[in-house]
Amino acid sequence: MWPKKEQIQENMLNNNSIVAKLNYKNFSMLFTGDIEEIAEKQILNEYKDSDVLESKVLKVAHHGSKSSSIQEFLDKVKPQIALIGVGKNNAFGHPSEKTLVNLKDINCKIYRTDLNGEISIIVEHNGKIKIQKFIK
Repeated sequence: MWPKKEQIQENMLNNNSIVAKLNYKNFSMLFTGDIEEIAEKQILNEYKDSDVLESKVLKVAHHGSKSSSIQEFLDKVKPQIALIGVGKNNAFGHPSEKTLVNLKDINCKIYRTDLNGEISIIVEHNGKIKIQKFIK
């Protein structure tokens, strides 16, 4: 889904990271790489007339940093579950409180690797989701 032919010049590695969507029966997951607000806004513009971004599960962009997961993007994706890959006590302060509040505002269940350990999602044949946490 992203990046498009013309790449974003600002913070190129993050904002042009791959955004992909997995669909399986009634399950969907959006993988957002390390995109930031500028990329989220361009993606919103690209898919403004579509519900293609809607996903049950969202791999939260850029470890939940304050430069990602703007409310408009989350409102369009409408995730029920958010996964945040982040190290415990990391120097960047990820995930940001702003991102966590944005996710809570849409009643999204949040799983974080710093609190929950590794996270596995199992999608059954009927599309039912099971979450496994591997706390160390």
